[in-house]
Amino acid sequence: MRVGRPWATAGVVAGGVTLALIAPSPAAPADVPTHKPLPLERLFDNRAVSDDARPGDADFDGAGASLSVQDLLAAGWTPGRAIALDAARLTWPRSAGARPDNVIADGQTVRLRGRGEALTFLVASSSPNGPGAGTTGVGTVRYRDGSSHPYTLSAPDWRAGPAATKAVGLPHLNTAAGQRQETARLYAVTVPLERGHEVASVVLPGDPGPAADLHVFAASLRQPAYGWTGSWAANTAGYTEVGPWSDQTLRLVVHTSAGGPGARVRLENTFAAAPVEIGHATVALQASGAAAQGSPVPLTFGGRPGTSVPAGAQVFSDPVHLPVPADANLLVSIHLPGTVAAVPVHSQATQRSYLSAAGSGDRTAEPGGASYTGTLTTWPFLTGVDVRGGPGSVVALGDSITDGTKSTDDANRRWPDVLARRLRAQSEVPAYGVVNAGISANRVVADRYPGEGVSTDTGGVSTQHRLERDVLAQTGARTVVIFQGINDLRWGSSAEELIAGLRSVAARLRERGQRVVGATIAPCEGESLCTADAEVRRSAVNAFIRDSGGAFDAVLDFDAVVRDPEHPARILPAYDSGDHLHPGDAGLRAMAESIDLRKLAG
Repeated sequence: MRVGRPWATAGVVAGGVTLALIAPSPAAPADVPTHKPLPLERLFDNRAVSDDARPGDADFDGAGASLSVQDLLAAGWTPGRAIALDAARLTWPRSAGARPDNVIADGQTVRLRGRGEALTFLVASSSPNGPGAGTTGVGTVRYRDGSSHPYTLSAPDWRAGPAATKAVGLPHLNTAAGQRQETARLYAVTVPLERGHEVASVVLPGDPGPAADLHVFAASLRQPAYGWTGSWAANTAGYTEVGPWSDQTLRLVVHTSAGGPGARVRLENTFAAAPVEIGHATVALQASGAAAQGSPVPLTFGGRPGTSVPAGAQVFSDPVHLPVPADANLLVSIHLPGTVAAVPVHSQATQRSYLSAAGSGDRTAEPGGASYTGTLTTWPFLTGVDVRGGPGSVVALGDSITDGTKSTDDANRRWPDVLARRLRAQSEVPAYGVVNAGISANRVVADRYPGEGVSTDTGGVSTQHRLERDVLAQTGARTVVIFQGINDLRWGSSAEELIAGLRSVAARLRERGQRVVGATIAPCEGESLCTADAEVRRSAVNAFIRDSGGAFDAVLDFDAVVRDPEHPARILPAYDSGDHLHPGDAGLRAMAESIDLRKLAG
């Protein structure tokens, strides 16, 4: 089905690479080339965005419904703006709200020239019959060496797709009859590329048929983070009320794994409905508490001292020259000049950070800590610190045990912290950085936080839903350790459901060139939800992990490390934090020290 306008010839530069769509003209003479690269924006054949004053001017779905340009502006998605999503840079169409702003996929060829680690599309599907199940099609990536490779592109429905994986959510739909209170969503979908090959063009999927249309708003090659290693990370686990904070400065304490001669930080406005304004930001080595060693180093964003982060998007600071030691605490200070009532947050920091008083203004440049009269035990907005150089990173993907729950506060005794120290102390394998992708209460196959709206639940969206943002888009990711599943079992998932989820996660990681290491699930008898039935299911899942038939490149047996030999369904008392679910410092250290480091490098 096609509800769009006839194709035109046009073009755009998106994400730093030139895109062009081409389409055969039925009226073209046989001797006229039909594969001439053409710019993207003037090729758009459908208008998805309308002004609220003229809601009938656009028709996204063939039934007269469209997105609101006012909603998009309120979210910070202004025409022509570069929107960073999952480490890809996508350009929101300049024509949005005035002219056609997307193309309906029907086998067109997009000329993309360059190298990338993945290809990201900004998409959604629509149906004239109302909300649908989304649509999936198969396209082709063509490489400059003459080879080609198919890819699968799935576009969730713009009205009924999952909130957990959306790029942006908007509160209204426009129709010719007026505006309706109904959520609309757009999605960033990333597909793999053949490593080491230079892309020449991309063929979009063909028309999926009368049930739905697949709309493409932007596309970009996601560039590898050459010369950078992820040193620290924390994943957004929910969107919670705060303060409100007004004209205040956050001073967030984070602990490095790898060191390097320069640094950059990543801020994210995940799950938000509105942009957040960053007045100034700095980075410094911690002296003690909120006090820095010397003057904090100013951060810039595209050469400017502040930035606005659109709803759902992220931003990287410009690199700064700051020798960053390994195994050290940094202070990242962020001035919020406006009023902020809710924030994207990592809730279980196991680390004390600091907050200045309401109305105290920009304190980012102050070396002393006297202005920071409040404390935080969360990490708002800040999701990553990268360092120059290094061999890349290991990503520790998990739940509260990986997040460090029940380890000693401010001591950096999480098992990924111990692993990072071991990697630095040896020379047999690369001294990878270690980034922590654990979220307390997180599950593999079900969302805790729904992915939209203010909530007190900070258990995150499921691993399957957060995998692109929290793992595959991590700077320099080379190896992923999957240590997760106990929360699925405690809350009733079957062994078969969890095994299928772990298989899916591992397959997606390997498809993208990651080395995947599975870790067995630790015992938890004595905790209220760790029933005898949960133990039976845990044993079945662990049997799969130990003998997965090639789903994992290597296996770590954390279960065997921490269990009581006399009672294997429970944690060894010396390793138990006291709640029978989380190992304490000694148990976490034992887990990290048990890892054969060669399994991380292959």
